[in-house]
Amino acid sequence: MTHAFFRAFNAKLTQSEVSRIAGLTTPEQIQRLLDSVDYSEEVRYRCPLNVLKDCKGHCFDGAVFGAAMLRRIGYPPLVVDIIPNENDDDHVLAVYKTEGHWGAVAKSNFTGLRYREPVYRSLRELVLSYFEDFFNSIGEKTLRAYTRPLDLRMFDSLDWMVRDEALDAIGEKLDEIRKFKVLTPSMIRNLSFADRQSVQAGLLGARKDGLFKPSKNR
Repeated sequence: MTHAFFRAFNAKLTQSEVSRIAGLTTPEQIQRLLDSVDYSEEVRYRCPLNVLKDCKGHCFDGAVFGAAMLRRIGYPPLVVDIIPNENDDDHVLAVYKTEGHWGAVAKSNFTGLRYREPVYRSLRELVLSYFEDFFNSIGEKTLRAYTRPLDLRMFDSLDWMVRDEALDAIGEKLDEIRKFKVLTPSMIRNLSFADRQSVQAGLLGARKDGLFKPSKNR
């Protein structure tokens, strides 16, 4: 990729990192790289450059990195924020379309909240594919809404590929843009908890320090 936007990023890479990025030619390969980095429990953002160099990131870092790598292979750099109730963290996805269908790459502390094949006819379908796996550490199903896709090209002047500080502006914009609710009040009242086996599977390999601390018990 010789696009001017990537020059500052490329200039800061080692030869090994150049080779690693060059191998990311499909969304699935981008997901594999995200799966290989450690989940970050730190209260900080890492730009795509620092995700690669530190081999570490949380869901927001991972989504921005995923969007950047998707851009390198011809997709627009789009992220979507999945909004929970007050008892959980939100979750950010890098989304893309293939033959009119949505897919996603993502970094998560939960096993079920990562890659999605591009088989979903709408963004709502894609988001709802995360519903049963979107629970907190006590098994409470917490997904409530999602944002419209945010195109990261609007932040190019902030050098978000190489500057951690630029991610603050992206996060602020995600807070501001339109949200779409997916559950009615009646649906919420009647939700069950995820069964204990599902919770155990979802937390397989999780970094405990990076888990949201629910304010109520099961």
